[in-house]
Amino acid sequence: MVVCTGNATLLKPYYKTSNYAMKNSVGYLMRICGNKVLPQMEALFVDQELTFSQWTTLVALHDGRIKTAGDLAQNICHDAGSLTRLVDQMVERGFVTRDRSDTDRRVVTLALTPRGRDMVEGLAPKVMYFWNGLLAHFSHEEVDTLINLLTRLVLVADSKQGKKSRLLISDVPIAKPVTAKSVTAKSVRARKAS
Repeated sequence: MVVCTGNATLLKPYYKTSNYAMKNSVGYLMRICGNKVLPQMEALFVDQELTFSQWTTLVALHDGRIKTAGDLAQNICHDAGSLTRLVDQMVERGFVTRDRSDTDRRVVTLALTPRGRDMVEGLAPKVMYFWNGLLAHFSHEEVDTLINLLTRLVLVADSKQGKKSRLLISDVPIAKPVTAKSVTAKSVRARKAS
């Protein structure tokens, strides 16, 4: 059943008292998925120079659209206090710059340094390998559907907050492209080393 309200079309509500359970609760499934995946993602970074949380901060700054601490907080879901400490660490370690805006001195802009960009791009293959492992039993179409549905859900949830959205979901790839030349050079170096 489709219900029309003004210029929005709403479908008949999915949940009823007779069918709402943990096994079909979108909220529960998203929460449990996050709780299962996050420790595994953090474990990927134990031998790295960054934590997973620090890396996601750099990823959010990667394409240059997120420029302020407020936008960064909205897009990586950090509170202002923990984000300030996180950005302070990133600035201190030379991954991020923090400068006053030329047009509005009240605004502080954030940007990746070349070192920060190299860190994002260098660790991206490790994260992609992890996700490819988790998604190995899904077809590409299923992964695309999952991404599209989650994106729609994020956008709808964001629109329900009653304030102007600051959500900036990037579509800029974060890994350095691998060329046949670079793969060949790496394999030659590896053979020489052995």
